[in-house]
Order: sequence, then structure tokens, then C-alpha cells
Amino acid sequence: MTAHKFHPTILREYDVRGIVGDTLSTDDARALGRAFGTRVREVGGKTVAVGYDGRLTSPDLQAALVDGLMSCGLAVQRIGVGPTPMLSFANKHLATDGAIMVTGSHNPPDYNGFKMTLQGKPFFGEAILGLAPLATSGDFAEGEGSVTEHDIIDDYVSRLCEGFPATTTLRTAWDPGNGAACEVLRRLVDRLGGEHTVINGELDGTFPSHHPDPTVEANLQQLKTAVAEQSCDLGIAFDGDADRIGAIDGKGRVLWADQLMMLFAEDVLQERPGSPIISDVKSSQAFFDEVERLGGQAVMWNTGHSLIKAKLAELNAPLAGEMSGHIFFADHYYGYDDALYAGVRLLKLLDRRGIALAELYDRMPKVVNTPELRFQCSEERKFAVVEEVRDRLTAAGAEVNDIDGVRVKSNGGWWLLRASNTQDVLVARCEAQTEADLSALKRQVLEQLQASGMEPPADLAD
Repeated sequence: MTAHKFHPTILREYDVRGIVGDTLSTDDARALGRAFGTRVREVGGKTVAVGYDGRLTSPDLQAALVDGLMSCGLAVQRIGVGPTPMLSFANKHLATDGAIMVTGSHNPPDYNGFKMTLQGKPFFGEAILGLAPLATSGDFAEGEGSVTEHDIIDDYVSRLCEGFPATTTLRTAWDPGNGAACEVLRRLVDRLGGEHTVINGELDGTFPSHHPDPTVEANLQQLKTAVAEQSCDLGIAFDGDADRIGAIDGKGRVLWADQLMMLFAEDVLQERPGSPIISDVKSSQAFFDEVERLGGQAVMWNTGHSLIKAKLAELNAPLAGEMSGHIFFADHYYGYDDALYAGVRLLKLLDRRGIALAELYDRMPKVVNTPELRFQCSEERKFAVVEEVRDRLTAAGAEVNDIDGVRVKSNGGWWLLRASNTQDVLVARCEAQTEADLSALKRQVLEQLQASGMEPPADLAD
């Protein structure tokens, strides 16, 4: 089989991602199919599910990918266009040995990529990086494969609706952002009780309304308007492939993922007391404190949806999440990140409690914090800077958690500095009880960065 060399930037920690026509091509997709297909064959696998999102380049990439998989002798089961969690459902529902989603997730329209699962587990890290030497060698498995089509949307929607109260009177606005969830969402709201308003519900890979990333508040403005105009109880938004959720209450206030996780944790721990509940190092201390108050085991873990998912399986935890909006339910669900399911669980929670989301928001601990601050740092320096900061702080006797970067308790709050696994950037975040304490934390980060010869981001300067 012909050898292939991938562009060095596209094989990432959690997925394969690049700019189509620049760093990513259909030849890459075909070679990826051959390389991943070889890994499937090596573990005795015979079947792979394939889906794709609504980007303009996704159909061609998917076709090339399927060609590569079939050349390994695999039976490919195509589920067509839809959200990433629908492919995860297909992996379970069709009992396939592997699964690949063609998706650019929340990235701009000219990006695209692939998310992979093997034997029911996320395929990431060294497993992804190991595809490069395999492709370069050209030592692919060979055989005569096949392809079949499976329309599973109704089965998936039925699973999402399972146990939903038909008597609910909740009014909900939804924004799939012209992304891959559009058709699933249309069928879903037709079957859910209550009243529903859907905006940006037409699939369009150019994302004409706004960037498909609900973790950026500016992208939620249209949803806020819809909630206000329709007098809705809440609004729910998805990213481009619907594995990340955003939410606002009836007053237009954003509930970030760690705040949603507080609500879900209380819900889950009532049925499974004492269980471990996982979130990443960027999450609010208020979340970890709340889990402990509720009698759960609060587990802080590395950022990265594949890493969080793997930790959830390791600890047999019922719930996990991260600030980027990935929320994983293994409580009455399958343990993967499904924003559509998280949205339905939120509606169920509100209906069962008989309380408005805005009232729950008002009851939450109030903290002041920065958003996630990302700034350029070379691949050669980013991890070294974090290590230098850790060593200085440890020598000074600071209270440091170094599970993923450095998270430092100080001034009644905390600050974080970590290196991104997927980009040449450093990430910082600070949280405190008061604005004065927040300013003090920001100065600490700024001083540490300057001590390592870094130019701090303007956001850290008061």
C-alpha cells in the first residue's frame, strides 16, 4: 500500500485537525482510514461506524476516509450527517469495533478533522501520534471491505427522549448554530413536551449566524434575544458538532459548564451518594466544594475531553465535565460527551424540581473570575515555562496542584497556568471572592510569567 506523510501539525492530542486545502486533504483522509483501519484489524476488529458533520468539506473527506477503511478489509457502517454524539451512539447501537467522526468541531469553516474511538474507548494521545510512522511505512492492513448505510436518527432521538416528562410546561430556546445537530434537534423538539423555539436551525457549513462555539459569550447573543422575546425559561446552545453545551437562564445570564455540573452533581448524587464526580483543572473551586458538600468525591483532573472520558471510565464515575462544555453522563447513559443529552437532562432536572433555572442560578456561590486567557508561547517553551513556575512556587512553599500545569491556592482563591496540548499557547485563569483579591491573583500570574521571560497577556494587567 502507498506510503503517506501527514502534515506535522494535524495529528493532535485528542483528534486530527487541519485547514482543508492547506494542511489537510482527501489524501490525508484516505491515509487516515488505512492507518486507523490497520489498528482496528490489529485488535481483531471488523467493523467501523463513520459519520460526518455539516461542513462543506466533510462529504469528500468522509468518502476518502471510507475508501481507506475498506481497503483494510473492514465493513464500514455509514450513518450520514449528524452530531458527533450520534456517532458515539451508533458505536454502541450498531456494536462496531471502531468509529470515526469527520468534524471540525467548533473551529472556523475552513477547518476539518477526525475524532476516533477504538473498542469503545477514546483513541488519543500516543495512539494518534503513532499513526504517522505507520503511514510513513505504508505497512497497512489489506483486504476487501464493504459499506452499508444506516439511518439511526430516530433511534438516537428516541434514546434522548427516554423518560422525559410529557407534562412539562417549560419554554426552551435552542441554538444549534447551523451545525450538525440541526436535523436531530428538529425531530427532538417535536417529541419533547413543553414549548420550543429553535434559531439557526438550518444546516449550513459556512456558519452564517455566528461562530459555533457556545463557550464564547458573544456567540450566545442571538439565543439571549430569543429567550427574551419568547419569554423562555432557558436557552441551550451547541457547538458545531454538538458535543459541547452552552446555557443561559430566563434572565439571559450564562451558566458555564462548571455551574451546570453543580446542578447535575446534586441530581446524580441523590441516586448515587458518595460517587466520584470529575471536572478539569480550569473549573471553579465552587464546583469542587459543592460536590464535597453534597457528599460526593470531587476529583480534579487534566483538561481534555479524551482524558476526562478515560478517567470517568477508570473511576466508574457517574458524571464528569470540563469548562469547555463537554459533559459526560454515565448515569443512565453511556459515558460520552453528548450536549443534546445534557440539554434534555437539564430540562428533566428543572421539571422534577419545579424551579426556574434563574432561581437556581441565584442560589449558586458568587465568585469573580477571569475567562480562559490564552496567549502565544512556542512549542519549545510552553511546558518549560510551566515547570519553571512550578519549581519557583514549590520552593517558596506555595500550595500547588501540578496535575495539569500549576493550580495555586492564594488570597482566598486560585490561579492556573497550563500549557495547551493542542496549540502553541499557554492558558491562564484566576478566581477569587472579591475584585481586589482577583487583581492580586492576576499580579501573581503576571510576576511569574515575567520571571520566565514571558510577555504576559494584556488581560492580566489592571
